[in-house]
This record gives sequence, C-alpha cells and structure tokens, in this order.
Amino acid sequence: MMYRHSFRLLTVLFASLLVTACASHVVKSTTYTPVIQDSEYLPEDLLMDVGISIFDPGLDEIDSGEEDTVNGQIRVAESRYSAYLLSDTLQRSGNWGVVRVLPNGTSPLDVMLNGTILQSDGEAMTIRIQVSDSSGQEWYTKEYHEVISQFSYDPSQRSLADPFQVIYNNIANDLLLYRKENLSDTRVTEIRQISEVLFARRFSPDIFNSYLTEDRDGHYRLTRLPAENDPALARIRTIRERDFMFIDTVQDYYATFSRQMRLPYDSWREQSYYETITLRELQQSARRRFIAGTAAVIGGIAAASSGTYVGQTGGIVGVGSGAYLIKSGFDKRAEAQIHVAALEELGQSLESEVAPKVINLEDRTVTLTGNVEEQYSQWKEILADIYAAEAGLQ
Repeated sequence: MMYRHSFRLLTVLFASLLVTACASHVVKSTTYTPVIQDSEYLPEDLLMDVGISIFDPGLDEIDSGEEDTVNGQIRVAESRYSAYLLSDTLQRSGNWGVVRVLPNGTSPLDVMLNGTILQSDGEAMTIRIQVSDSSGQEWYTKEYHEVISQFSYDPSQRSLADPFQVIYNNIANDLLLYRKENLSDTRVTEIRQISEVLFARRFSPDIFNSYLTEDRDGHYRLTRLPAENDPALARIRTIRERDFMFIDTVQDYYATFSRQMRLPYDSWREQSYYETITLRELQQSARRRFIAGTAAVIGGIAAASSGTYVGQTGGIVGVGSGAYLIKSGFDKRAEAQIHVAALEELGQSLESEVAPKVINLEDRTVTLTGNVEEQYSQWKEILADIYAAEAGLQ
C-alpha cells in the first residue's frame, strides 16, 4: 500500500515537472506598430504642448524575486533615456505642439505624462503611463508591455530604431486617440488657457488666483480671463518664453545624454537579454532537478521499505540518485547567482555629469550647478527674481 501511494506521489511530481516545462514558453512579438499621424489638420493654437516628467525607475515596485537581477544605476539612466525616446516619438508624430522632457513636473504644460519602468531586462519591457492635463483631469493609466526576440538586436535592426520602439509608438497612438475621441476644440483651448494661468499664478498669485477655481477633486476651471493688454499678463508671457528657452536647452542635454548612452546601453541590453534567457533556463533546470531528485528519493524510500532484497537495493540506489539530483539543483542555483552578478557588473559605466551652465542676463551673469533637476530649480528662482524686478516688487 505504501509503495502504491509513493508511486502515485511520484507520478504527480513528474506531472508537475511537465507543467513547469510547458509554462516556460514565452510568446514574442513579431509585429511592428507604426506611429499614426492625425489626418485632420489642426491650427497651431489647437496643438497641445506635452510635458514628460523623468520616469520613475520603479525601484520601489520590484518584486522580491527580482531584486537581485535589477541594477539601480541602470534603471535611473533608463528613466531619462525612456522619457526622451517617448518625447522624440511624440514630436516626430506631428500631432502635438512642443514636446519637452521636464526635469520635474512643476512647469505646467497642457498634457502631462508620468511613466514608471516596471520591467526592463533586455528581453522584456513594461512601462506604466499616467496621462493628465493642466486642468487636473486624469485621462488614463495604462501599462505597455513588449517581449522581443534576438532578432531585435541584429545590427541592421538596431540602426533603425530602439528594440522597444513599439512601446513608444503605442503610447503615442493611444494619446492621439484619446484626444480625438474626448476633447473638443473648445476644451483644448480651455486647457491651454488654464496652463498659462497656472504658470502666471506661480509668480503673481495675488493677481491670477482669481482667474481659477479648484474643486474638491483637484480639477481647475476658468472663472474669467485676463485682458490681452493686461501688463501683468505681458510680463508673465515674457517670463514663460524665457522658461521655455531654458527647458529647450535642457532638451539638448537629454538628446546628448541619449546619444552617449545608446551604444553602451544597447550593448548592456543585448548582454542582459542573453543573461536573462540563461538565468531563466538555469532556474528551470534547477527546479526540474529538485523535483526529479525529490521524486527519486521518495521512490527509493518506498522501494527500500518493500521488504524484498531487490527492492531495498534499488531503494538505496534511488535515494542516492535523488540526493545527487538535489545537490545538482543547488549547484545550478549557485551558477545562476554567478549570472546575476554578471548582470550587475554590466551597468556600472552608465553615469552622466552635467557641466555648470552660464546664462547671461541683461543685468548679470548667473551660473547654474548640479544635475539637471537642481539647475532647473535654481533657474525657477532666478525667473521669480526677474518677474519681481520687472513688476516693481523689489
């Protein structure tokens, strides 16, 4: 009876092994989705400006089982690189006004995109995108996932586009679709006006607060508009143009950063692709060895307790074989850890430094230091000083 029970258990274990082997199949995309260009002509005043915040590296959302295979330095570099690739994709689509990567989200633009990198290992990438407009209205939140094949790293393909370019194309197409299906020309105009008033309120809240109301959900509505010949509005528009000019220089930084990053990053991703495949195969091999080893040990124990000389001899051999398979599984796991270490070593060189930026103003020269985010914070303080001086507040 015990032997038959052990045999049934052995059968279940081997069945689970087969299920595990079948579950390892990964479907990889072979289709390429191009960027859709709006067939309807839009005048310039209806082209919405888009701001893309530096992506969240997603380090706080890493699963416990993936902590050893994610390199924090690479994720931070990817958060800039991916944001720039998305901005470049949207700009080339021709469906929007100016598209800018923002060092932070404090400069109000008509449409704001926030991204979080949930997965990036060279084989698969998952990005969560949250979209809203300057009125505080949430458009949608969606995750974009793509699994690629080795063919994507062929030199002929890498020269054409990023291996995961289809993700950015899908984001661009969804963004266009939402605008066309949900926003009238009147609503687009209102959102653009709210963007300007929000910017103005940062510098002169006592004047521009009265032009907006905010409901309990954080949604803004215009109560009225300043006159076109309002001198305060004229000063704000001058300040905003200066802000845009500085942000445009920031775009040059992100473009340079992306160009410098592309070769080492592509090399890392290609190596990471093979490391990821190898790591998964090793983990599956170790799992199969543990299952087979456990089954052999159980079968050996059952045979050894059968009471016959042949059964006992076979049971001893089975236990020994099972122990060897289990030990082999441990060895495979140790080998997998070596590949994890290799993944970590591949991304140590992806760092960037920002040179101090010297800006010549009409009455002075200022030098901005630190990273891009710190320099932009310093620049906002300078803009506030300029506005105060021009408005006679100093």
